[in-house]
Amino acid sequence: MKASTDRIADPWGGRTPYPPGAPWPTRIDTHLAAGLTPADVDRWAQSASLLHSNGDAMDIAVKDGRIVGVRGRADDRVNRGRLGPKDLFGWQANASHDRLARPLVRTGGHLVESDWDTAMDRIVARTRELLRERGPGAIGFYTTGQLFLEESYTLAVIARAGVGTNHLDGNTRLCTATAGEALKETFGCDGQPGSYGDIDHADTIALFGHNMAETQPVLWMRVLDRLAGPDAPRLLCVDPRPTQVARHAAVHLAPRAGTNVALMNALLHELIRTGRVDHDYLRAHTVGFEELAAQVAACTPEWAAGICDVPAARIAEAAALLGSAERLLSTVLQGFYQSHQATAAAVQVNNLHLIRGMLGRPGCGLLQMNGQPTAQNTRECGANGDLPGFRNWENDQHVADLARIWNVAPERIPHYGPPTPALQMFRFAEQGSIRLLWISGTNPAVSLPELHRIRRVLGQEQLFTVVQDLFLTETAQLADVVLPAATWGEKTGTFTNADRTVHLSEEAVEPPGEARPDLDIFLDYARRMEFRDKDDGPLITWHDPQSAFRAWQECSAGRPCDYTGLSYDKLRGGGIQWPCTEQAPDGTERLYADGPAWAHPEVCESFGKDLVTGASVTEVEYRALNPGGRAVLRAAEYLPPHEDTSDEYPLQLTTGRTLYHFHTRTKTGRVPQLNAAAPDVWAEMSAAEATARGLHEGDLVEVTTARGAVSARLRITAIRDGMVFLPFHYGYWDTAEGHLPPPGGAGRAANETTITDWDPASKQPLYKTAAARVTLLERTDGTPGPAPTTTASAPVDPDSAPATTGGPAAHATQHTAGEEGTGTRP
Repeated sequence: MKASTDRIADPWGGRTPYPPGAPWPTRIDTHLAAGLTPADVDRWAQSASLLHSNGDAMDIAVKDGRIVGVRGRADDRVNRGRLGPKDLFGWQANASHDRLARPLVRTGGHLVESDWDTAMDRIVARTRELLRERGPGAIGFYTTGQLFLEESYTLAVIARAGVGTNHLDGNTRLCTATAGEALKETFGCDGQPGSYGDIDHADTIALFGHNMAETQPVLWMRVLDRLAGPDAPRLLCVDPRPTQVARHAAVHLAPRAGTNVALMNALLHELIRTGRVDHDYLRAHTVGFEELAAQVAACTPEWAAGICDVPAARIAEAAALLGSAERLLSTVLQGFYQSHQATAAAVQVNNLHLIRGMLGRPGCGLLQMNGQPTAQNTRECGANGDLPGFRNWENDQHVADLARIWNVAPERIPHYGPPTPALQMFRFAEQGSIRLLWISGTNPAVSLPELHRIRRVLGQEQLFTVVQDLFLTETAQLADVVLPAATWGEKTGTFTNADRTVHLSEEAVEPPGEARPDLDIFLDYARRMEFRDKDDGPLITWHDPQSAFRAWQECSAGRPCDYTGLSYDKLRGGGIQWPCTEQAPDGTERLYADGPAWAHPEVCESFGKDLVTGASVTEVEYRALNPGGRAVLRAAEYLPPHEDTSDEYPLQLTTGRTLYHFHTRTKTGRVPQLNAAAPDVWAEMSAAEATARGLHEGDLVEVTTARGAVSARLRITAIRDGMVFLPFHYGYWDTAEGHLPPPGGAGRAANETTITDWDPASKQPLYKTAAARVTLLERTDGTPGPAPTTTASAPVDPDSAPATTGGPAAHATQHTAGEEGTGTRP
C-alpha cells in the first residue's frame, strides 16, 4: 500500500502487524519539500536521526546543493524504513535564516562578528594563561550527546591528555547518566544487554518511566505492530501521565513522584513470595540475592500502596504479569532517571531481570534507555564521566593502557578522583575555580535546573565562556566567544544508538558560511595549543573523520565496546551493533548470553557506589563481594524525597518531553510543522485538581516553586491527581521579549522552577521532585492550551481543544513491502 498521511495528526503512521518471532515488515516513510518527487532528487546521502536516541536510519535528499527531504532506509535493523515526525521534518532547521555563519567575539560588552583566527587566538590565549597561572583544574568542557563519536573521542583526548583536566562532562548527565551507572552497578560495565529486536519475541513488555510513544516514536511503532498482530505482548506501564503507552497497557501504575524504589521493592517482594525466581540462574551468574530478599521481605503491595498512592491490588497484578512472563523485555527512561533515588530504582529493574533469569535470549531484554542520539558515544568515548573504552579510573592498569594508546605518561591522565559531573562543574565555576568553560552543542541556560542561578554563573566576569553551536542560543548570548558549528547532514561521522547500533552519517551539503564541523574545531584547537605526546610528537595524530574513527577503534580494542570489526565501508550497508570484532563480524545483538562478561575486578568499568551516599565502593570491598565477576544484585531501601509537598506548595511538579520537540527547541522550534504542533509551553493538571482551584482548559496559570515561576496555558488531562506537568523545551529565543527572560515575574522555561538536586550515584539532576502551587493569572478567552492532542497531553474533554494536525505540508508517503520504489538505494 502506498499512502500519504498527515504525520503530525498521525505521528506513528499505519500498521504492519506481525506475529512473535517474525521479522518486522518494511514500511518506507518519505517526506520531500513541496512540489518535489523522488525523481527530482540529485542524490541521496546516508544518515540516521539526530533528534532522538532511536537511531532511525535514513537517506538525505539533496537537490541543487540543498537538503530537500528524507526517506527511511528499508534494510536497516533499527527502523525498517520508518521515520518519526522529528525525522521527517527536522531537516528543515539546517536552512534556518538565523544559523550562525561566522565566529562572534565579545567586544565592548557585545558579541560582534569576527574571523576564525581571532576567535581561536582568544581561546588559546586564555587557555595558556590559565594553565600557567592556575593549572588544568581551571578549565572545563561541557559537551553534548549530539556530537559524532569521532568528535566526542577527540574532545576526550584533548581534555584528559592535552589540557589535563578532570572537568569534562556531557549534557547526557541530564538524561542518561543513570542508565550508565545502573548498568555499572549491576554488570560492572556500561552497555545495553538487550536489543530492539527483543520486541519481536517478547510476550511481556514493561516500560518503567519510559514514554516510548513520544521519546522514541519509531520503536513505539514496532510495539504497536506487535500489538496489532497475533499473540500480542502484554504491556506494563509505570508513569503518572496518561501516555499512549499507558492507554495500551494491560496494567498501568501511576505512582506518586519520588516513590519508584518503594514500588520496585514491592514488585520484587511479590516475585520472590510467589516463587517466580530462577534459582539456577542466580547461583550461576549473580551475587547478593540473600541481601536483596531480606531488603524487600517487608515491602508488601499494601506497604507500597501507602507510599506510592497506587492500589495494592494493582501492584500485585503488575507483579503477576511480570512473574508469568516467559520472554520479558523491560525499558527504563527519565521517569526513573530524573526522579528521586534514580540509580537505586533503575538497578531494581536490573534485579527483576536477574531473579527471573531474563537476559541474553530473544525477547528477554533489558534496555536502560538513552535520551539523546549519541549519549552512548559520550559514555564510551570518555566524555561523560568515565575514561574512554569503559575503562576504570580507579584501576591503574586501565589508566596505563590508555596512556600507552595515547603515548603519554599515566600521570598525564587525571585519575586522582572521579571525573567531574556537570552540576559540580557549574558549582566550581560559580565558586571561581573553573575560569574557562567550553560549551559545545548544548544550551544550559535553558536545560539546567534553577535557571536564575545558571544565568548568573554564566554571566560572571571571571568566567571565560566559549559556546560552539548552530544558533545564538540563550547560552551563546552570555558567551565570550561563539563558534559556528556544522550539524547533521553537513559533516561525516558515526554515532551509536540506545541498543548499541552504530550508524554512519555522511555529509550531504556544505555548512553555511564559515561554520565548521565540531571535529575540525577541536583539531584546530589542539594544533594551536601544540599538545604533544611523551616523544614530543603531536598528541592528536588524526586529521579527518575516518582517521579519527580508526584511532577510536584502537582505543576500543579488547574492551566491551569493541569497534575493531567496523569500518565506514561496512557501515554503508546499515547499522551494526557493537561489539563488532573478528570473532563477531556482524556485531552482537544481545550481551550476556553466557552470563556477565565484564564484572570481574580486573576488567570492570567501576567497582560501584553506595546507592544512598554515592560514595565509591573500594576495590578491596568489590573484590570481597564479587571475586568471580558475577552480576551484582544491589538492594536499596526506600527513602522519602528531599522536597515534599506542603500547604504552600501542595502539588508535585514533574517535567518532561513532547513528541514534537527535542531539548530546547533550537532545531525543532524552527521547523514549521513541529512548532505548529506544540508552539508554546503549557501546564497539565487533572480535572479534579483544576476543579478544586476553579480552573478551566486554556486558563493562563502560574506554576510556582521555591525557585521561580512559569506562566503557561492550562491543559486538563488524565494525569494523576496531586501533580502538575511542564514540558521543558521552551526557552526565550523566540519570545516577544527577544531573548533572555525579563527580570522578575514568571518565565517560560520549566527549569526556572526545578531544584538543584541530583542522584548520589549517577549525579543526574532530579527534574521530577519539586513541590509547586498553581494559581490563576488570567481567565481564558476561549482559546485552548497549546498542548498537542495526539499525545500524553490529550485533553480529558476532546471537545475542549481542536485536534492537532499538520495540514498538507505535514503529509508524508508510506510504502509497504512489495511496492515498486521502496528500495533505499538511488
